[in-house]
Amino acid sequence: MTAQTTTAPGRLTFQGVAIALQTLSLLFQAVTAGLLLSTSYGELLHSVGARVMYGASMLYVLAAVLAWRPGGGSPRPVLHAAGFLALASLQVVTGIAHLPGLHVPLGVVMFGLSLLALHRSLSTLRGAA
Repeated sequence: MTAQTTTAPGRLTFQGVAIALQTLSLLFQAVTAGLLLSTSYGELLHSVGARVMYGASMLYVLAAVLAWRPGGGSPRPVLHAAGFLALASLQVVTGIAHLPGLHVPLGVVMFGLSLLALHRSLSTLRGAA
């Protein structure tokens, strides 16, 4: 016998928190990218932010797997999170290689996708309340 697990209506989930952290870290990266061009400490902030963003992407994968396994639901959120981690990996590679022609547009795409995931998470939260 398997137990079905669901979250209480109107409650923020671990996955929602992970997506919010990821989105905020990407916003921080956008701000520090501007600082990178105009201040001496911008490179340090952008470098630290990159590590936080990558960690937040890994946390999103963990949260998606933990949300999927107990209830045996659709693996689609896990695939989305894993795809985002792949984009984050590509983002790190293009940043280290100093390829701004790829790095900057990919960052914009990642921020947009993260905002969409956050919106979906929050609208599910609002719809349940």
